[in-house]
Amino acid sequence: MLRYAFKRAVLALLVAFTVSLVAFFLLNFATDPAEIIAGEDAEPEVVETIREQYGFNRPLIIQYGSWLAGLARGDWGESYYWRKPVAELVLEHAPVTIQLALMAVFVTLIVAIPLAVMAALRPNSLLDRMALSTAVMAQAVPNFWLGLIFIILFAVTIPIFPVSGDSSFAHFILPSIVLGTSSVPAVMRLTRTGLLEVLSSDYIRTAKSKGYRGFKLLTRHAMRNALLPVVSVLAIQLGHKLGSSVVVESVFALNGLGRLALDSIIGSDIPTVQMLVFVFAMVFVVLIFLSDLLNAWIDPRLRLG
Repeated sequence: MLRYAFKRAVLALLVAFTVSLVAFFLLNFATDPAEIIAGEDAEPEVVETIREQYGFNRPLIIQYGSWLAGLARGDWGESYYWRKPVAELVLEHAPVTIQLALMAVFVTLIVAIPLAVMAALRPNSLLDRMALSTAVMAQAVPNFWLGLIFIILFAVTIPIFPVSGDSSFAHFILPSIVLGTSSVPAVMRLTRTGLLEVLSSDYIRTAKSKGYRGFKLLTRHAMRNALLPVVSVLAIQLGHKLGSSVVVESVFALNGLGRLALDSIIGSDIPTVQMLVFVFAMVFVVLIFLSDLLNAWIDPRLRLG
């Protein structure tokens, strides 16, 4: 297990290094930080002074090395737009996005897993077709449209939940349902496929011959193997929720990392956008690494790969 974990950790570090390269060079090629700091109407002499003051006239590879050294020290740079340390901005907005992402994944689980189980136990039945149709509809509906419909129905017409903000648990209910709905199709179809494959295997037939039926057969024998690919998908979905919540946060006026990313892009705030891209990528890397370890723990055969 330790050897498997070491190999995965090395691969994760290589991916993180590649992401840092791409995030730094693409954003610095896209625009001139000195012009952003100086402003649109600044004289060329002022822009050049700022370029020398901040070291933007150095080769990009040298600037990249300085940026990596800053990351190692915990210095994430300073925002051009808010004039605050980037680390402070990220820490201020992260709790909102983390809570939203975790609640969205919970919504995905409580909807997708029961639908998949019902569909797999009665394949090609009316129940199966209804579950698949529900998954297709959930995938077809855009998040922004569903969010606006929910606001009209459950915050304006029937004032059950708050319209916007993030000051209480109730503010997260509608956004988490909207964000979680988009992941239902992937998790539901994968779980259903896995269960159908497992339920037709020899060891399940053996378990049935020993008297195992229904829920007992499902929990003791089928679900453990059927959920192996689902673990990886859930890790990806959680990372996706953390990194792509900008639409939902904008619709419901949640002051999270997605909203911060949008404002930073509009304001051409390179240090903040650069760090957010790196942070979101690292979240994916860490979650996939942990899901690989969990899968290897569930199924020891994976450690031999």
